[in-house]
Amino acid sequence: MIAKLSEMGVTSDMAYTAGAASIGLSVLTWLASKKKENAGTARADRWGIFVGQWAPTLFAVGIALRLEEGED
Repeated sequence: MIAKLSEMGVTSDMAYTAGAASIGLSVLTWLASKKKENAGTARADRWGIFVGQWAPTLFAVGIALRLEEGED
């Protein structure tokens, strides 16, 4: 999968940037859900945590891509 992503032109820097952006998106999602929905803080927390879980995955993909780039 990592080799295919690399072939498609995805770089480790892109994955790192996406990971960092997902942290900010997590906060924005939490704030938006808390203010716009009447479901309360519990639902906002779940949305924030859901999006926040993307960051470690994207950082791990970035590390794998960095290793793949080193093999070239």
